[in-house]
Parts: sequence; structure tokens; C-alpha cells
Amino acid sequence: MQAVTRVEGRAYPWGAKNIDTDIIIPAHWLKTVSREGLGRGAFESVRAEPGNLFDDPRYAGSPILIAGENFGCGSSREHAAWAMADMGIRAVIAPSFSDIYSGNAFKNGIVTVELPQAAIDRLVEVARTDAITIDLETMTVTTAFQDRYEFTMDPFRRQCLMQGLDEIGMTLAKDTAISNYESMVAAKRPWIKRESGDAGLAVTGIGRT
Repeated sequence: MQAVTRVEGRAYPWGAKNIDTDIIIPAHWLKTVSREGLGRGAFESVRAEPGNLFDDPRYAGSPILIAGENFGCGSSREHAAWAMADMGIRAVIAPSFSDIYSGNAFKNGIVTVELPQAAIDRLVEVARTDAITIDLETMTVTTAFQDRYEFTMDPFRRQCLMQGLDEIGMTLAKDTAISNYESMVAAKRPWIKRESGDAGLAVTGIGRT
């Protein structure tokens, strides 16, 4: 996972409410287990409409999406986060998120920022012409017009995002401490390793005389 401390740039000024995962990535795109190329299917039904903002050259490649409340509701498909990441979105700002989508977004390095509706309305307005900055160090969303909105985030998720570590990566980062602990246990309680080995022999020896 790529480390992220700041996401800055143009944003898709969408603001739509109750966007479910089927709108983010339709079911017929779920046949693949690869994350690559899913961006082509992201928001497919919205992109089918003439003049949609996702194909508007003014917002091409925008790293931020501004949405309405209950973003990512519906099914638990992780493909929704994969598709958004593949199209270059690194952060979503909304009043609220589905818990499952928020978790999937985090695991794929997408920052989810919750702000009140009044702040969303203002950011949608700013995004039509200017860039927006999300800073995980200061926990703020700012604009060139001196707008400044503070947000909160689970400290563990914030640390993982800033270090570029998912939950598995965070565990692997403690590999030395884990190895040292296992060595200490093996020295102090050698019977544990012996019993574990005997259990393995018992399993592999089923059916033997």
C-alpha cells in the first residue's frame, strides 16, 4: 500500500447521496480477481449519461471525490475500492460512509474523510474551479479560499495510511519482535514446541501401525 500523508488536487464535485457499490462498480465487472483495469468500469451507469462529470476533462485524473451521505452502501464488494483506486481516486469526502466500504477503502489506501453537510456543500462549490487539500498530519481539509475543516480518524488507520501499511504489513513490520518472543518462549517452555511437533506427527501418522 502506498503511503499517504496528503492528497491534493482537483476533486469530482459530485455530492450525490446513497451511492451504493453497484453504482461504483456494476456486478458484471466482478468476474475478475485482478485490481487492474477496474477503473474502466467505475461509475459505468453514471458515465453513460452525456456530460457526466467523470468524463469531464476539467476533472480528469482528480484524486479526490466529494460525495453525499451514506457513500458505499449496499454489498460488501471490495471491487468498489479497487475500481476507485484504479481510476486514480485516493480520497473521498462525505458526511458518512458504509462501514464495510470504509474498511475496504482503508485496506486499499483510500482516505475517507467525514465532514458535515455544510462543509460538503462548500467543497462541491470550490471543487468546480479550484483544488482541495487533505492533510493527515494536521487532520484538515483546506482550500485556497481559507476554508479549513478539521476531521477525525481512527488513530490506527491514520498510522497505517501514513506509513503505507495495511493490517498485514503492520504485523510484518514487527517481525523482529515476534521472532524474539517466539525464541524466548521456546527457551523457557520447550515442551510447547515438543508437544506441537508430537501433534503434527500424530496427524501425519494416522492409519499407521
